[in-house]
Amino acid sequence: MRVEREIIAFIQQNERDEERLNELMIQLFQRQFKENMPYQKFCRQKGKTLRNVKKWDQIPFVPVDAFKHLTLSRKPVEETAACFMTSGSTSGKRGKHYHAHLDVYNASMDETVRQFVLQGSDKWRIGVIFPSRESMPNSSLAHYLNWIYEHYGDASSGYFIDETGIQYDAFAEFLQRAQKDQVPVLLLGASYSYVHVFEQFQDAMYPLPEGSRIFDTGGYKNQSEALDLNTFYERLATMFDVPRSSCLNMYGMSELSTQYYDRGNARVPSVKIGPPWMKTRIIDPLTEEDVPFGETGIIVHYDLANVNSVIAVMTEDVGYETEEGFILLGRAEGAEAKGCSVQLSDFLQAVQDV
Repeated sequence: MRVEREIIAFIQQNERDEERLNELMIQLFQRQFKENMPYQKFCRQKGKTLRNVKKWDQIPFVPVDAFKHLTLSRKPVEETAACFMTSGSTSGKRGKHYHAHLDVYNASMDETVRQFVLQGSDKWRIGVIFPSRESMPNSSLAHYLNWIYEHYGDASSGYFIDETGIQYDAFAEFLQRAQKDQVPVLLLGASYSYVHVFEQFQDAMYPLPEGSRIFDTGGYKNQSEALDLNTFYERLATMFDVPRSSCLNMYGMSELSTQYYDRGNARVPSVKIGPPWMKTRIIDPLTEEDVPFGETGIIVHYDLANVNSVIAVMTEDVGYETEEGFILLGRAEGAEAKGCSVQLSDFLQAVQDV
C-alpha cells in the first residue's frame, strides 16, 4: 500500500517534519476509519469523521483495554502476519494487537534501536536474558530482543535462558569472558530478569568492560520482587560496574508499534523520549482535554507505525510532559483510574453491536 511505503520512508528519514507527520497520520486515520469497523463506529459516536478530523490530535484515541475486548484490525485476522499479546498479568483477558505484516513495525523498531540503544555501533557482544521469539511467538518483547540479537549481535553473543529458566552458570561465564577479552557488552532483558540475577548472584560482582550498556524494560509483572527505581539501577550499576547513565530503559506496549527510551538512569524517574513519528499527549481522562504543561495526567500515544490497528491509544499510565519528552510516574489510581474506566465503558457502549 502506498501510504505504508510512505510511512516507512518517513520513519527511515528519522527527521522532525510536523507538516508531513500530520499529513501521514490523517491519511492513515482515513484508512483505519474506513476499514476498521469497530473503530469507525466509535469515531462516529464521538462525532469524528473524515470531514472534520484534520489534525493528528483530533484523531480519536482508544482506551488500551479495548484491545482485550475487540479485534481492532483493518485486515481479517486470518490474513494477518503476527499477533502480539499483552502479558495478562493484571486480568484474565489478554490484549491482542494484530499486524497485517511487520514491514512498518520492523522499520520503526530498527530505527529506534539504532538511535537509542546501539548509538552508532553496528555490532555488539550481546547477552539476552529473556525467552526467544520461537518460545514466545506472541511476545512483542521477544520479537524485539531477537531482532537486536540477530541483526546486531556478534559471534560471541548468546541467549542465557531456556524452558527451565535463566542459565546462570553460562551467563556468568559469558560475563567473565567479556571481562577477559575487554569487549563491551550489551545486556538485554526484562526488568524482572535482572532481579532474578541479583538474587542468584547475591553480592558477587561481574565488572563489564568500559562502554558496556544494560537495557531493561517491562517492569516486574509479578515475576519477581518489585524494586524501587533507585535501588534497581544502583544494583545494576554496582554488580556490573557500569555508570547508571549506561543503564537504559525502554517503555513499550504490545498495543503500540514504536517504543520510547531514556538516555540512562543517572537520575530517576528519567525522561522518556520518542522518535519523530510518535506524538504524546497528557490528558484529563474525564474531559479528554490536555492538562497544563508540567501537570500530571493520563498518557495518550499517537503512533504512525500502528498501521493495522489504531493510531491513538490511551494508556492507563500517569505522567507529565517535559521539554524533551515525558516522565512516566506509574499506573493510574483514584480519580485518574476511574476516568480510564469511564473511557473504556464509553468505548464498549459505542461499539456494542459490532
